[in-house]
Amino acid sequence: MHPEREMGYHSRMSDPFLDHLPSQEREKIRKRLRSPEAYEALRDKVKGPEDLERELRRSEQLAELQFSLETEPHMRGALREQMREDIQEKGIDAILEADALSPEGKGAIEQGKFDVRVDAHPQSHEDAIIAVPEGNVQEKAPVKTVFSDRYVGQFVKRV
Repeated sequence: MHPEREMGYHSRMSDPFLDHLPSQEREKIRKRLRSPEAYEALRDKVKGPEDLERELRRSEQLAELQFSLETEPHMRGALREQMREDIQEKGIDAILEADALSPEGKGAIEQGKFDVRVDAHPQSHEDAIIAVPEGNVQEKAPVKTVFSDRYVGQFVKRV
């Protein structure tokens, strides 16, 4: 009997990819896949029902905000104005994840020359409120989570 089967770690890794590797390499991969660290990392990726519910609620609120921004021009202006005030009061780095912005992009946002939209976050690819400097739509600066939650709570109508 195979040791993997005895220990309950039998994986379905007997695919063509592993069949072409030397036996030492196959064994290294199998060991790594059944290591406690691998299981811990996998367990961290699995989300519980509370996490999923919270994520779903946040996604719904961001979708509602996006719809409002697209259909109600005064909402877009009000959110942009609120963000502009917060940026002037607290600084751009406190409100936005602006590390990837060019100096011109930062300057435009600090002067209030930016558009607001709900779009995919550059790193996590999850929906987020994004500030886009006018004139350069390639650059975007996501709003930090604390302020994003505040803006969503402020601008999304509760049902």
